[in-house]
Amino acid sequence: MPAPRKLKPIAHDDQLPLVDHLDELRSRLIVSLLVFGVALALCFWQNNLILQLLNVPLESVETLPEGFKPLTLSPAEGFMTTVTVAGYFGIMLALPVLLYQAYAFILPAFTPNERKVALPLLLMVPFLFVGGSVFCYFVVLQPALQFLLGFNAGEFNTQLRASDYYGFVAMTMIAMGLLFQVPIGVLAVTRLGLVTPQQLRKNRGYAILVLAVIAALLPTIDPVTMLIEMVPLILLYELSIWLAVWFGRPKDDVTEPTTAETG
Repeated sequence: MPAPRKLKPIAHDDQLPLVDHLDELRSRLIVSLLVFGVALALCFWQNNLILQLLNVPLESVETLPEGFKPLTLSPAEGFMTTVTVAGYFGIMLALPVLLYQAYAFILPAFTPNERKVALPLLLMVPFLFVGGSVFCYFVVLQPALQFLLGFNAGEFNTQLRASDYYGFVAMTMIAMGLLFQVPIGVLAVTRLGLVTPQQLRKNRGYAILVLAVIAALLPTIDPVTMLIEMVPLILLYELSIWLAVWFGRPKDDVTEPTTAETG
């Protein structure tokens, strides 16, 4: 049985057979699964701390009694909900390694100039994702829960199922983390020469409309939270325009090194 390929980036000009590519893919998938497994185990070990942190936004909801905790309605729901929450946060912890493994696998398809574009953007992804998740936890969740659980509360006997609540919180945090990737997309299209900063400024109104539609599609759905979520997205778009002016030169601005003639 052949030994697995070493995990190292392959040069753009390297010619590898399909078997070697599949072997490398298998090795990187194994590394990714091991890292995710360690992150999952860590989050499951500290599941009490994670659940306590996720329960904090409920304490500020005026329509809920003091010390309120989400309900479970089946014998296995507490265990399955805990595993699911640990899985969500395990993905967040393992994200930098997972992104690197994906980048390193597709690296041979990039030209040297394209790598100069991809690598800085890749390094920004985890920080923006964490920033979006933290913003969601500290700024978005409390007013969202206050509005949703307090809306017409006098006409309902409000109960909160654990699996629904923790799934709502996790999906909202992940969605905000992904939406905070706006600068990545803007820098990528400008750096590759598809659009210019001037075009981004000219079409600012359309961009804000698109961001409003995206914010409306988030799990929170209420208008108050939608406005809160739109503010950082618009600011990120404006920041992206300035970053595009500073760093977003088209890829053909950098010339490829020529191969010296042999004689």
